[in-house]
Amino acid sequence: MVLFVVGTNIAIKQASKNKIYTSYEKVPPTNVALVLGTSRYTSKGYVNLFFKYRIHTVVELYNSGKIKHIIVSGDNSLFEYNEPREMRRALVKEGIPESAITLDFAGFRTLDSVVRCKEVFGQNNFIVISQEFHIERALFIAQKFNIDAIGFAAKTPPQHYSFKTKVREYFAKTFAVIDIYILNTKPKFLGAKETVVI
Repeated sequence: MVLFVVGTNIAIKQASKNKIYTSYEKVPPTNVALVLGTSRYTSKGYVNLFFKYRIHTVVELYNSGKIKHIIVSGDNSLFEYNEPREMRRALVKEGIPESAITLDFAGFRTLDSVVRCKEVFGQNNFIVISQEFHIERALFIAQKFNIDAIGFAAKTPPQHYSFKTKVREYFAKTFAVIDIYILNTKPKFLGAKETVVI
């Protein structure tokens, strides 16, 4: 079991090798960015740094002309918890026009967000924005669904802040392999196409 967990993490890191950028100058222009969701606030009511850094990255990429349209994808399973709307609200506050933002309310898991970007929103070439350890899994999923995606890594919060999240992600990578190769997992919900036209 230990070898399986370690092996799946190594395999996923290799799948994303040379596909994750951290330089605004070096990242190639891409029409659409897929922003993976997270809560705006922590359980204690503070601003979630994972959220804050992702928003900052999107704004920088948009203002530098590296992306033209943004799909914000996240969980919307509860009335009082709506990741896509919170991301849009934050982006608009930073000057991004609403017309450049599409909301994906069914991004319940990373697999859902990535596959829906292709199957629902008609994008087969896009840039994934999140923290690096999260993007690795997203790009692995994209590769297995024949999606041509790259990633741009938002700043990762300090070690003491992000430790628990990184531990969860370590096992999430293993479950991603199980989902794809063993369970053949599909998105929870697809629905009608809403093709994003740039």
